[in-house]
Amino acid sequence: MIGEILGDVRGQDAGRLRYEIQQLLGKKAGRRTLLARDLETQELVVIKLLSFGSDFEWDSLKLFEREAETLKNLAHPLIPRYLNYFEVNLPTIKGFALVQTYIPAKTLEQYLQTGRTFTEAEVKQIAKALLEILIYLHGLYPPVIHRDIKPSNILLGDRSGNSIGQIYLVDFGSVQTVLATETGTRTVVGTYGYMPPEQFGGRTVAASDLYSLGATLIYLMTGIYPADLPQKDFRIQFEQAANVSPSFSNWLRLMIEPILERRFSSVVVAIAALEKPQPTNLPTLVVDKPDGSKIQLTKNWDSLEIIVPSAGLEPSIVLTGVLTGLFAIVWNSFILFWTIGALSAPFPVNIPFALFSLPFWGAGFLMVYKLLFNLFGRICLRLNSEQITLTWELFHWKFHRPRPSPRQSITKLVYIPKHFTKDSEGTRTAVPPQIDIWVGVKKYQLGGISGAIKSEAEVEWLAHELSDWLDLPITNPMAS
Repeated sequence: MIGEILGDVRGQDAGRLRYEIQQLLGKKAGRRTLLARDLETQELVVIKLLSFGSDFEWDSLKLFEREAETLKNLAHPLIPRYLNYFEVNLPTIKGFALVQTYIPAKTLEQYLQTGRTFTEAEVKQIAKALLEILIYLHGLYPPVIHRDIKPSNILLGDRSGNSIGQIYLVDFGSVQTVLATETGTRTVVGTYGYMPPEQFGGRTVAASDLYSLGATLIYLMTGIYPADLPQKDFRIQFEQAANVSPSFSNWLRLMIEPILERRFSSVVVAIAALEKPQPTNLPTLVVDKPDGSKIQLTKNWDSLEIIVPSAGLEPSIVLTGVLTGLFAIVWNSFILFWTIGALSAPFPVNIPFALFSLPFWGAGFLMVYKLLFNLFGRICLRLNSEQITLTWELFHWKFHRPRPSPRQSITKLVYIPKHFTKDSEGTRTAVPPQIDIWVGVKKYQLGGISGAIKSEAEVEWLAHELSDWLDLPITNPMAS
């Protein structure tokens, strides 16, 4: 096609041949990317050509039209600008052409193929530049999701001073808008190795672009195609192949987290974490969750949740529950008879006697509550960027102990291991391990005598996780 001139044959510029093909830039099934010269402006442009052929699919035309419509509505200096869209009707080729501005720069893939390597500082510059582009795309209404971020779709301009060079995001052929998924069928597109698990199922969200970007950055750091790196539980194991700092390694792990709920929730959160990484000087406590633990811990960069379930129908709990239940029945029955008898007395003499029973009713209900909580309740500690809350939950009831407090007011994390105390008669009593999170004068406690955690391994593990997430050292008052 070199030397041929393309133009609109049916639109408002019908019959005007305008774009002279200079070079073939890329080719794949049914598509060609061409470098052309606009004979009116004498500027170079890029033409993406979708041709009808034996391998033509209507989904390809749908995506091609969506790309043209999306580019028409984008206005960002680091994204190619839409110029024209027209039908091609030549003896040798028939199809549609999308014309966009030409950016004189090589792709990151081309740089890698020539043997160029990237330092951690350079990769961070690339990451920040692309995240800022994604802030623009995801902030549109409806949000625009690229769905195919990879080295061959990222252009890198010439180096300028201390900057690695200008970064551009191109090729919106796989683009998706939220409205597109809500009003039509979903087409699975993307490139294997850079696609998050949810994208294989046709479910793509804004955080899917973060996964693709993370996989791209790992390729830049290791020089190894992401699909060729080892995986464990669908997670790319890049650490051995990449020479990166612990903080940046942690950040990359959150970018490529296969479970969507544990990935960075948005581009804004990801860029904030990149600019202010969490320290990695963690205490040397238990790192992994103890085997057999029923405690649920869910965390990402901006939230952490710990759910401690009840002990359930354990033999000791059942025995204690039966004894407590029998005593509660006897207690509440006695108070009921007392109250009925008090209320049957002449008015107003009956009022003081009835009121006298209220504290005993409270004690009776408290016994029933503790019994039910030990069987069906749970303790939930929740932290986010704004506050800390600790609730004791039974069915649909939630009791704050204490009330929520601002996250920034957390001052100290205390871990008290299992120990023994002696009473005045010298009897030793075991005190279960506990964690205290101090917020001013308030204390949020996990474990201890009143808690549901009795395992020291579990309390140590939670202390480590909290210290990591809060960036607080662990204080142990029992240490010598």
